[in-house]
Amino acid sequence: MQKKFVPVMITPYNLKAKIDFGVVENLVDFYLAAGVKGFFANCLSSEMYSINEDERLELTRHVVNYVNGRVPIVATGSFGLTIEDKAEFVKKIADTGIDSVILITGHFAHVDEPDDVLWERFHKLFSLTGNIPLGLYECPAPYKRIISPEILKRLLDTNRLNYHKDTSCNVDSVREKLAIAAGSKLEFYDAHTPNAVASLQMGAAGMSSISGNFYPEILVWLCQHANDPDRQEDVAWIQAELQRVDPLIHIAYPMSAKYFLQLRGLPVRTISRAHVLELTPEQKEVLNNIYRDFRKWCERLNIREVSTAAAAYH
Repeated sequence: MQKKFVPVMITPYNLKAKIDFGVVENLVDFYLAAGVKGFFANCLSSEMYSINEDERLELTRHVVNYVNGRVPIVATGSFGLTIEDKAEFVKKIADTGIDSVILITGHFAHVDEPDDVLWERFHKLFSLTGNIPLGLYECPAPYKRIISPEILKRLLDTNRLNYHKDTSCNVDSVREKLAIAAGSKLEFYDAHTPNAVASLQMGAAGMSSISGNFYPEILVWLCQHANDPDRQEDVAWIQAELQRVDPLIHIAYPMSAKYFLQLRGLPVRTISRAHVLELTPEQKEVLNNIYRDFRKWCERLNIREVSTAAAAYH
């Protein structure tokens, strides 16, 4: 089975801090040229908590229409105060044409509530949303609710889940969940770049990490070669490189990604609606150095760096 890299899309803005749909298209072209096999629209990287309901739907619909069936698309849909509210938004975002509506695990129980409560609320939402394909995302906000293997098994038994984005950052947890999902239609994606090789070799469908908003070509290469016996030396080397820089690219994210994409030639402004830090001159220099490292990675691995000249002037 081919391993897939699915980027978590950032949201570009114009000078009035409105969504810049032209640059959204530039980004789609860029990702597709890098070899991605899907998109996660309207996610935390998209600043989903900082845009309103209409914008979430408009952004997702625009991505669906522009991609035009070339690869699958998923998007978050569990917004609303009550389970009934969430179910209504699930239906609305499903109507944009996405392949799966993603549910934020932290939206279904408070941090101090047990898994039985989580299960009951998931079960209620499932009953209110017909046969709409669903997925899970252990999003860090509002808090990171890691799905236990037991809850995953119960949810899989409903035959509604086809997608899971894991943020446990724990190889043993990933292994246990993959064993439970074996033979099901669930596609398991790890969000933690330092886990990439381990997860891919244990059977994950692919990766869906923020590092793909910096150097998607590298993540695509890793998905393609993690299980290639002839490339294990290179696989171990690039995994170590990615692990080294991973904490650095998280600083002031998603602003760090927007700055890095500028270095790559994309017309993405360093404008964010999320409550994020501004990049300091020192942090920009760190990202400049990582960009130079990225070009060396491409050279060693014989990866063609995506030209962004065409995307920049779409």
